[in-house]
Amino acid sequence: MRERENIRWGVAHIYSSYNNTIIHITDITGTETISRSSGGQVVKSDRLESSPTAAMLAAKKAAEIARERGITGIHVKIKAPGGHNGPHNPGPGAQAAIRALARMGLRIGIIEDVTPIPHDSCRKKDARRGRRV
Repeated sequence: MRERENIRWGVAHIYSSYNNTIIHITDITGTETISRSSGGQVVKSDRLESSPTAAMLAAKKAAEIARERGITGIHVKIKAPGGHNGPHNPGPGAQAAIRALARMGLRIGIIEDVTPIPHDSCRKKDARRGRRV
């Protein structure tokens, strides 16, 4: 039987909106930052920040630093803007970022969606019958 290898776990918080993708890797408690990177750090133009390519490059950059610090496995928490008027589904960079993290040799544990969902929230911004255009 194969001997169980010792994995040092971290948590990858991936915030993916339609404007940017942010990858933040912390220790298992989530209190200490190990590395962080975003789509805006790796591409030149603003319109490419949310693209899957930028997300892959940002994830690769964050994963390299995490590997140096001794992290070998990660649990992934994906977050979309959410709230009471943001989109509740993650942007185009989320899947690309997870794939890039896996390709860097990090073992992936749990993939979880942590988008904030309101349980009856602030008043919505339009009138009672909706916005008439």
